[in-house]
Amino acid sequence: MEILIKPIVTEKYTEQAESLNSYAFVVDKRANKIQIKQAVEELYGVAVARVNTMVYGGKKKSRNTKAGVITGNTNSYKKAIITLADGEVIDFYSNI
Repeated sequence: MEILIKPIVTEKYTEQAESLNSYAFVVDKRANKIQIKQAVEELYGVAVARVNTMVYGGKKKSRNTKAGVITGNTNSYKKAIITLADGEVIDFYSNI
């Protein structure tokens, strides 16, 4: 099971990384906080102080087209907010 799916790099989380030293990731829904902490520490080589998780449910969406109304669902996902220990930094742009 791959625990970390992708980092969330938005304006909001970039500001939180600078001010609160916390980073956001989309993670596997079956992963718990201990597994997420171990995966981040192993992948990025940093010390994790705290892990907060939240599960977002999918939503029903519909749109009108020439062929009629098309309905569907958005995917549900789990998000983790990782707070690092003082002095630790994750640089997502180092290998670009």
